[in-house]
Amino acid sequence: MSTRGNTRGVVYVHSSPSAVCPHVEWAISGTLGARVELKWTAQPASPGQLRAECGWRAPAGSGGKLAAALKAWPMLRFEVTEEPSAGLDGERFCFAPGLGLWHGRTSANGDIVVGEDQLRALVSMTRGGESLAHKLDELLAASWDEALEPYRHAGDGAPVTWLHQVG
Repeated sequence: MSTRGNTRGVVYVHSSPSAVCPHVEWAISGTLGARVELKWTAQPASPGQLRAECGWRAPAGSGGKLAAALKAWPMLRFEVTEEPSAGLDGERFCFAPGLGLWHGRTSANGDIVVGEDQLRALVSMTRGGESLAHKLDELLAASWDEALEPYRHAGDGAPVTWLHQVG
């Protein structure tokens, strides 16, 4: 397997009904081209739900493909990260029921990167301080962070499985 053009990241499934867990594994497997068996543990922030994490290594752009595959189940809460690679920014995808999918670019240290064009468009569309603050919150995924934070903390210390794309 050639690692040229590959990057890595992590899939955090913060909460999933047990009946959906095999579908999550199939979606990740299909995207990465390798069989995935996640270690599911109870999600204390949502009794009756399960959580899992897995690291992955695959071609750049796989983070977006993983997020697209997982958003097929609107009851999931998940995040997908992709580290920066040669010539490409990192990416973060967040999904929460009722909010949908958020996507942003990230710097090497994981901070959300807001581009100059995004800021110019935001300033040209907003005239009041409160409106500007609301739009900045959207760019920085504030609602997603608020919705996912209890599930992130509930997963502290959980096992991480590393996955590698084959072929």
